[in-house]
Amino acid sequence: MTTHATDTPVTGEYADQVVLLGAGPQPDPAVLGGKAARIGEMLADGLPVPPAFCLTTELFAAYLSETGLASELRGTDSRSARERVLATGIPPAIAEAIIAGYTRLGRPRVAVRSSALREDSAGQSFAGQHDTILDVSGDADLLDAVRTCWASLWSDRATAYRDDDSAPGAIAVVVQEMVHADVSGVAFTVDPVSARPHRIVVEACQGLGEGLVSGRVSSDYFVLDDRTLEVVEERVRHKVTKCAPLAPGKIGMTRVEAAARNVPCLSREQLAELSRHALRLRSRYGAEQDIEWGMRDGALWFFQTRPITTRPAAGSGDRPGGARSPYVTPQKDAIEQGTLWSRMDIGEIFVGLMTPLGLSFARYYQQHVHLDCTSALGARVTGDPDLPMGYVQGHVYLNISYSAYVMAQCLPTRDQWRFTSRFVSEEVDLTGYENPFGRFPGGLTDALSIAFWLRTTANELTDMKARAERMSSSRAYEFDRDRALDLTRMGRSELDMELKRRLGYFHDMHVGYMPYYIHAFGFYAVLAELCKQWLGDEGVNLQNRVKTDMSNLRTVESAKEIWSVAQAAKDRPRVLELIEELPLDGIEEALRADEEGREFWQEQMEPFLRAHGTRGPQEMEITHPRWIDDPSYVFQMIRRYAADGFSIDDILRRSGGRQDASHTVLKQLPLPKRRAVEAAISMYRTYSELREVTRMSMITSIWLVRNVVYEVGRRLLEAGVLHSTDEVAYLDFEDIRAYLAGELSEAEAFDRAKIDGARRLHEYHKRLPEPPLTFVGEHDPASAVRPVPDGEHLEGLGSSPGRVVGRARVVEDLVWQADEFQAGEILITRYTDATWTPLFAIAGGVVTDIGSMLSHSSIVAREFNVPSVVNTKFATQVIHTGDLIVVDGDAGTVEVVENS
Repeated sequence: MTTHATDTPVTGEYADQVVLLGAGPQPDPAVLGGKAARIGEMLADGLPVPPAFCLTTELFAAYLSETGLASELRGTDSRSARERVLATGIPPAIAEAIIAGYTRLGRPRVAVRSSALREDSAGQSFAGQHDTILDVSGDADLLDAVRTCWASLWSDRATAYRDDDSAPGAIAVVVQEMVHADVSGVAFTVDPVSARPHRIVVEACQGLGEGLVSGRVSSDYFVLDDRTLEVVEERVRHKVTKCAPLAPGKIGMTRVEAAARNVPCLSREQLAELSRHALRLRSRYGAEQDIEWGMRDGALWFFQTRPITTRPAAGSGDRPGGARSPYVTPQKDAIEQGTLWSRMDIGEIFVGLMTPLGLSFARYYQQHVHLDCTSALGARVTGDPDLPMGYVQGHVYLNISYSAYVMAQCLPTRDQWRFTSRFVSEEVDLTGYENPFGRFPGGLTDALSIAFWLRTTANELTDMKARAERMSSSRAYEFDRDRALDLTRMGRSELDMELKRRLGYFHDMHVGYMPYYIHAFGFYAVLAELCKQWLGDEGVNLQNRVKTDMSNLRTVESAKEIWSVAQAAKDRPRVLELIEELPLDGIEEALRADEEGREFWQEQMEPFLRAHGTRGPQEMEITHPRWIDDPSYVFQMIRRYAADGFSIDDILRRSGGRQDASHTVLKQLPLPKRRAVEAAISMYRTYSELREVTRMSMITSIWLVRNVVYEVGRRLLEAGVLHSTDEVAYLDFEDIRAYLAGELSEAEAFDRAKIDGARRLHEYHKRLPEPPLTFVGEHDPASAVRPVPDGEHLEGLGSSPGRVVGRARVVEDLVWQADEFQAGEILITRYTDATWTPLFAIAGGVVTDIGSMLSHSSIVAREFNVPSVVNTKFATQVIHTGDLIVVDGDAGTVEVVENS
C-alpha cells in the first residue's frame, strides 16, 4: 500500500452520493449497502482496512434516471436488463463524481465490488451474487467496472436470491484500494462446518484470496482456541499455485515460489494478531463472523466481514445430520455396524476426494447404472440401488459386504471370501468376520440364479469380442459427433435431450465394460490359485510376470505416443520454441495461428487427442478437464521428453520386451494341468486386452456428459448465476438434470445457499485426514488423526521391487508441476491414476500416501521396473522436494538420508 486518500473533497451535483468510507458521519446502510457499511465501520474503528469510497444507491438511481433506463427496464427480463445496463454509458456529471472520488483516493489500482442492500446482513450473505472486478486502474476502466457491478443487480441469481419484496433498483458499489497480497484467506470466528465450540478457523493461501474462494489453490488450515489464541490444530499443505497479478489488470494462476511451498503461510504471531481482530469484530457485531483478509509485506489488511448466516449440523458425514455411516439411507443397526467398506482399486475412476458435483454424479451412477453392471456379470437379483455404494468425507466406497452377498449368485464367487479378500487392505483384520447380509438364499432362488449366470456367461463368451469392437467403433463415432456439434446453439429442451442421449451411452458403455474388468480379475484369481497349487514359488513368479506383461497396454501406450509427439516437435524448432517458451494456456492458440504450428497440430496433436484426449485425472470426477479440453499436461510432458533426450528405446526397455517364459515353467506340469493353466492365462490376457480397448469408450462416455454439464455452467456464468466456472464443482447433478428437463426453475435448481454450503463442506472434507482404504461399520474422522512420524523413516507397502536412491519431487498438481519433474527423481504424491503414466517413464521411483498392490501406481511402477512404496500415509507431509531418499520396494520402506 503506497497510496493514501487525500482531503480533496468531491464537488459537483452528485458529490454527496460519493462517500469516503470511515471518514466522518456515514450515511444509512440502506444507502451504502451491506458491504460498504461494514467497511466504513471497520475503518472508523481503526482496523487495518484499505481506504475505499462508496457510490451510493442514490447515485445508481440517478444513473437510471438520467439515462432513461428507470422506465425502459420496467417489465424487462433480468438478462435483457443486464445487457442494456452494460451497453449504456455513464452520464458526464455522474462520471465526473466517480472520477473525483477516485482522485481523492489517490488514484491507486483498485478492486470494484458490489454492495447490495442486504448484502452481508444477518439474514442473507448474498456472497458471490454480484460482480467483483480486481486490479482496475484508470478512469475508463474504473467506469466500465462500475457499470459491470451495477448490471450485476440483474443477474438471474441475484434476482432469485432477493426475497422478492426488494426492488431490483438498489445497489451501491465499493471502490477500494487493491492490495496485491502475498498471503490471503478467510477467518471464521466459529467452525463453519462442524459444531465444535471455541474454535477460530483460519484458512490461508499464497497470493490473492480469489484462488482460495474458487477452490483452485491449496491452503493451510489452522484452528485457534478463542480463549487462549493458541493454535490447537494445524495442517500445512504443499502449495503449488497461487492467484496473483500476471500483468497490469490481469489476475490469473501462477506458480508458488519453491521456498514457500511447504512452509506455513502465517506465523504464530500473525495468527494471534488476526484472531484478536476477528474476536473484536465478533464482539462489535454480536454475531459470528466470516472475515476476508490479506497480508502484504507482513502487514495485515481486512477486506470485508459478514455474519455467518448458517450453522452446521453436528457430525461430519455425507448423509443428512452428519451421520458417520457411508450408507445414503439409514439401515438397521446390525447392517450399519457390520458392513465392510472399501475404496481399493474400484475401477481407478473413483479414486481420491471428489467435489460435490462429482459425488452427485457418482450417486447417479449408483442409482441408474451400477445394478445393470452387476446384472451383466450374471447376478439375477441385484437388489436395492441404495446399498452397493456409500460415501465418507467426499470419498466413494464400495459396499463389499452387500456386493459379496449379491455376487454369491455367480458360480466363481459363490465363496464370498473370494470377493471380500480382493478388496481388503492391511488396515482391517477380518478374522471371524461375518457378513451382516448373510448368505444368498438357496433352494429355487439359488437354482434360478445359477441358470441365469450360466446363460449370461454363455452369451458373454460368444459376444465379448464383437461387443468390444462395437464399443470401440461407437467411441470414435460419439467423439467425432461431439466435436461437430455446437452445444451453445441448443435450447434448454434440446440440451436436455442431448444429455439424456449421452447418459444412455454412459449407461451402455459402463455396463459393457464391467464384464471385462471383473472377468479379467476373476481369471487372474483362477490363475493365481492354479499356480499356487501346482507350481509353488515358480507359479508366483509366473502369475506376476503375466500380470505385468498385460499392464503394457493402452495406458502405457500413451507415454510412448507422447514421446513420439515430442520428437515431432523437436523436428520443428519453431514448434518446440512455442511449446517451451509460451505460458501453457497460450500454446494451443499460438500453434494454431502459426503456419508450421498448424501443420504440427493437424498431423500430431489431433490424432493423439482423438486417441487419448478423453483421459483425465479421477475419471468419474467430471469437474476435471480432460486432455482434449486442456492439453497443458500434454505440453508439459512434451517439454520433459524433448528436454531430457529420453529415447523410445528407454521406454521400451523399461516397459516391455520381456520374454514369455511361461512355456518353460509349464513344461514340468502334466498335460491336463498345463492346458488348464494355459487356458487361464489365455482368458486373462483376452479379457485384459478387451478391458483396455473398451476402457476408452467408458471414459469417453463420461467426457460426453461433462461437456453438457459445462455448457450449462457456461450459461449460468453468462447469466450471473455463477461467479466463475469453478463453481460448477459445487452444483448437484440431479439439479442440473431437473433444470434441463424443466422440472425446476433456474432459481430453484441453483440456490445460492446450497452452492455455498456445498463449497464449505468440500473445503471441510479437504482438511480432514485421509479416510482409510477399508473399514468396518462407521468411520469417525477423529479416529483417523494420527501424528506424523517425528523421524524420517516411513513404512508402507512395497508394491514394485528394487532399491533406489534419488532426490524427491513432491507433486501436488500434475498439470502445473509436470515440467518441473526431472528424469530420475523420486515421485512423491498422494496417489496416481492413468494420467500420471507418462511420468513413470522417467521416474527413478514412486512413493504414495495411499495405495495397494493393485492400485495404478503399483501396477505401472511394476510395468516400468520402477521401485515403489505405497500406502505410506505421510510421505507428502514428511518428505520435501530435494530431499535425498532411499526407496526400498522390497522392504516397503522409505528413508530420508539428507534434507534439502
